[in-house]
Amino acid sequence: MSKDAVDTAKAASRTDATRTPADAGDAGYSKDLKARHVNMIAIGGAIGTGLFLGAGGRLHNAGPALAIAYLVCGIFAFFVVRALGELVLYRPSSGSFVSYAREFLGEKGAYVAGWMYFLNWSTTGIADITAIALYTHYWSLFTDIPQWTLALIALAVVLAVNLISVKIFGEMEFWFAIIKVATLVAFMLIGIFLLATQHDVGGTTPGLSVITDNGGILPHGMMPVVLVMQGVIFAYAALELVGVAAGETAEPEKVVPRAVNSIMWRVGLFYVGSVVLLALLLPGSVYSADQSPFVTVLSKIGVPAAGDVMNLVVLTAAMSSLNSGLYSTGRILRSMAMAGSAPKFTARMNRSQVPYGGILLTCAVCVLGVGLNYLMPSQAFEIVLNVASLGIISTWVIIMICHLVFVRRAKEGLVTRPSFRLPGSPVTEIVTIAFLIAVLGLMWNDPEVGRKTLLLIPVIAALLVGGWFALRRRISKAEDQELGELTK
Repeated sequence: MSKDAVDTAKAASRTDATRTPADAGDAGYSKDLKARHVNMIAIGGAIGTGLFLGAGGRLHNAGPALAIAYLVCGIFAFFVVRALGELVLYRPSSGSFVSYAREFLGEKGAYVAGWMYFLNWSTTGIADITAIALYTHYWSLFTDIPQWTLALIALAVVLAVNLISVKIFGEMEFWFAIIKVATLVAFMLIGIFLLATQHDVGGTTPGLSVITDNGGILPHGMMPVVLVMQGVIFAYAALELVGVAAGETAEPEKVVPRAVNSIMWRVGLFYVGSVVLLALLLPGSVYSADQSPFVTVLSKIGVPAAGDVMNLVVLTAAMSSLNSGLYSTGRILRSMAMAGSAPKFTARMNRSQVPYGGILLTCAVCVLGVGLNYLMPSQAFEIVLNVASLGIISTWVIIMICHLVFVRRAKEGLVTRPSFRLPGSPVTEIVTIAFLIAVLGLMWNDPEVGRKTLLLIPVIAALLVGGWFALRRRISKAEDQELGELTK
């Protein structure tokens, strides 16, 4: 069956979208996510361990210019989410960008988008359960429990939450985000007070002199700033969750624009603002990858139990990330399964309208991560973090390509663009894609980690090609069945 015939049938079916979803994978979901859930999912996606923990090592390596790196990457992250937001308002779908890739790039595009996103979140899930185990070991009560045991317990808890209902997931993310935001606001208020009063911070008087007296904005030159870009991009991963969540909210046309537009000021306030504060309070050389930069500052001024409080918050951020990963991959895999490009069981839903098959598949990969924690507890986190970065960069590139095709079809009169639009199209998409590819290419300058990560690309490409040839008959059969249903 030709792709053009399928596209024509799909376009015709939209005249009665209430009866026939444009993506078969969208049928059967509840609409239990409220506006506050989606807003907090957007915040939770923008604030995670990349800031709470990762900013320490990046400040040490790049210096105060890290704030500029966060701002630049934040602007491009906003463009990606704004493009996705426009696609969501055109057609809300729990399959999100995989569903849009299917419509605008064909089934091959959806296949690549879906499996690269699965790669991102399944490996991120391994990183998250590893992080949770490491953070839990901080307290002496849990020191004697093996790291792999704590990782398995964390996975079991989050799995249970995801399988109950989407409403429970939304509530969990809501409160996780509240904890993260409250912590950041409290720290920023403390930081502003220390600056305003010139209060001594571990023998240092805060202010611009902390930057000027320690090598300026670029104490180690430009290259360290370039090299941290990959980690900064990863810190913003999960912003695209807004698109997935929109498929399970009753009024996406009201909720999504508000959530997407708020991302920009949150990035400016929380990421850029907090890094600027950190740089003004202590020299970059004082911070380290082994400790949250917020703990470093608070311990220098003698705040009691600063380490305990921040460790709890970082633990919360890792739990939130794992929770989000299981949620999103469950929906994405269901969309793919309905098109024949994922295992059939991942299309299954339970009585609570949760796609448990896809969630369990992601958990199975995370269980392999528990084994990694058992075999290589000291290296597990670093190994999977770099693989995940390939997944998120490819996902963002695919979203922008989808938007380019969408805009072109709108100009041809085949689709209608909503009033909520990505500004500057098509220049915005092209510049964003070029930036993301450049970040990927610049990883070659990091022989220890980045270069090894890039060498995985041919391996992943070979697996994707092999998988496609193994599945293409089933995918073709699913297309024929869908066409038959759409033309009834």
